Amino acid sequence: MLEIITIMAAGIAAGWLLRKRSFKFVGVVLTVLVWALLFFLGIEVGENEKVINSLKDLGLEALLLAVAATAGSIFAAWALWTFIQHKEGGKP
Repeated sequence: MLEIITIMAAGIAAGWLLRKRSFKFVGVVLTVLVWALLFFLGIEVGENEKVINSLKDLGLEALLLAVAATAGSIFAAWALWTFIQHKEGGKP
């Protein structure tokens, strides 16, 4: 856990020190890395026999949790976007 906090703090410090520069490629790099992480997470889950064998037991409950988490994230992102747009005087 300390490693994660240290890496995050280093990223924040680097961002603060380099805030005057333009890094237009960062968005694309982040998107590619997130997709790669999701892919490798899927591989990890797929090769774990315990997880695969317990899917039938967890199926509906896991599906409901995933749908609720996704819906909550979408709602929170929409609410934040709307708040930011109204604060800046733009159209929602």
